[in-house]
Amino acid sequence: MTGKSLLWLWFVRSTSLPHRSATACLLRKTWSFLPFADLQVRTLSFTKDMDGDRAQDMETDSTELEQNIPQPPAVDSSSGGEPVKNGETLITEGKAKIIFPNANEVFYNPVQEFNRDLTCAVITEFARLQLSAKGIQIAVPGEENVSKVVVDLSKGEKEDELELLPTGDKEQPKVVTVGEVCQDGLRVLEALAASGLRSIRFAKEVPGLRSVVANDFSSKAVELITQNIQLNDMGHLVTASLSDARMLMHQHKAAKDLFDVIDLDPYGSPSMFLDAAVQAVSEGGLLCVTCTDMAVMAGNSGETCYSKYGAMSLKAKFCHEMALRIILHSLDLRANCYQRYIVPLLSVSVDFYIRVFVRVFSGQAKVKASASKQAFVYNCVGCGSFHVQRLGKVANNGNNINYKPASGPPVGPSCEHCHQRHQLGGPMWAEPLHDAEFVQQVLSAVGSNPRRFQTSQRIQGILSMATEELSDVPLYYTLDNLSKIIHCNSPSLLQFRSALLHAGYRVSLSHACKNAIKTDAPSSVLWDIMRCWEKLNPVKRERLSERCPAACILSVEPKLQASFTVRADANPSSRKQGLRRFQLNPEPHWGPKARAKAGGGIFSSLQEKRRMHQNKRKGCAEESDRSYLKNFPCKRFREGNCSLGDDCCYSHETEKESEQSSPTAL
Repeated sequence: MTGKSLLWLWFVRSTSLPHRSATACLLRKTWSFLPFADLQVRTLSFTKDMDGDRAQDMETDSTELEQNIPQPPAVDSSSGGEPVKNGETLITEGKAKIIFPNANEVFYNPVQEFNRDLTCAVITEFARLQLSAKGIQIAVPGEENVSKVVVDLSKGEKEDELELLPTGDKEQPKVVTVGEVCQDGLRVLEALAASGLRSIRFAKEVPGLRSVVANDFSSKAVELITQNIQLNDMGHLVTASLSDARMLMHQHKAAKDLFDVIDLDPYGSPSMFLDAAVQAVSEGGLLCVTCTDMAVMAGNSGETCYSKYGAMSLKAKFCHEMALRIILHSLDLRANCYQRYIVPLLSVSVDFYIRVFVRVFSGQAKVKASASKQAFVYNCVGCGSFHVQRLGKVANNGNNINYKPASGPPVGPSCEHCHQRHQLGGPMWAEPLHDAEFVQQVLSAVGSNPRRFQTSQRIQGILSMATEELSDVPLYYTLDNLSKIIHCNSPSLLQFRSALLHAGYRVSLSHACKNAIKTDAPSSVLWDIMRCWEKLNPVKRERLSERCPAACILSVEPKLQASFTVRADANPSSRKQGLRRFQLNPEPHWGPKARAKAGGGIFSSLQEKRRMHQNKRKGCAEESDRSYLKNFPCKRFREGNCSLGDDCCYSHETEKESEQSSPTAL
């Protein structure tokens, strides 16, 4: 038998003894990194030539060994709740369990589990990055232990003569686990904690934490947070706080007790908390911000967006990516007031909200370059062509760096393609939305440990698309809108991407929109490709108005002869692999929830409105007589110019009359 085989035989036999030697125990612990499948193969190779009783003993030993190997944590597939007592429900999400009141006194949205899972994944990699510089390693549940042991067999193969040799001359790094207080670890603040679910998940799922503060301004919420901390036995890591989030962050700034991670996930806009947050986060710290006021940030109320974030939003096809860039602009602008600046790590637009993860640094020289990172957008109201205009520019003259205003504008008084007017939006962040290296680290960690999160598949899909996006190209077009403008059928995604690649331009998708085309090609090239496509799929031009954008665009002959032959590299990797990139409706009423209010409950009018609008399109297809439209008010009647009277298919009742006739009205 070889020396390696004898060593393994000794190890398996020693595990069945009632009293193991210290050396055997140590060896068994250090070998826990081996995959159990490999242990089974080795065990079977020994049992082939043994009698039945001996082989049975060996299988028992291997079963015992399997139980001692660290296993990936099982994720509770049911994030729903089970009743505990009257008015309360026990909710399980990730490793945390919380008691949640059935009354709407404290806010909770189960659909944002993806948000919380992604945050845990990002903070874990941030902790790994920060603590590795201090010589500390983190042990994430479910990850394989990659530590190795070197066994010296030169002195013989007897049990007493086996020695464990260190892998190097350096001291072994300190390893911290989840639920353990790390004195050199991260200090985390969840400024708007509500039920405390997110803070408890941080404590139970993210290693390398020193403390977690779960703060809320509602006394009812703080009582619930305290109860949930005790339920999860996390009092040594998580502290409940009753305070105004802004005052709490300013107090920590004044005491120079800054937080390494600040999480802002308010109901609606986080704008009122941003100024305090950029001051209270430590040097190089992580700031996590969620915005759910997408109606404002996506262009429905541009003036409100300016009052909150200092930028004018546009109602355009690229509105969701522009919303990301507006919040990044606002964060950088507020940080600049204190000689600080931001570096985005990850920015995503998902479901009904946007989520950004940025690091905050200090540096006067870097702050001077912030103007060159912002840009305005000129968007044509006719054909949707847009042009990006930088606010400033940086000129390098040898050892000197000059900061100057940019030159412009890049467009004329009207659009060169359809002769319509332009809208001006911004300013917005014009630099990359993600740190490609960091995103790849998070993606690799989630991919190697998929059982850690319930939404791991979607995290992998979103992050894979983020790594494929063109980082130096702000905003995007949509394929369906390009076809809609010229009234023709739409080419396939692969055909259009192939046409751009054949023309020598770069192209990618966007995680923010399913039909997005992000490319460095100018708008003139895009319309040339659509003109070539229209020649293959002609439209009836006699039906087009002379002044409509389609007539103006198609009246010009294309300068570029596009090729629609599908190329192999036109299909991105995330699409080939069939990753879960976009959300499907997970449940009824899955969007934004009602704001929590004192005393709980939801207004009856809001419940009735939800009932009417749920499956609205499905009802349109099923009810051919359109009687369901009587549930919706007539807009023309409100304005006083509906001439149909009783023949109108919409309701002419006033809001007051509707409330009185509603069966749910109190």
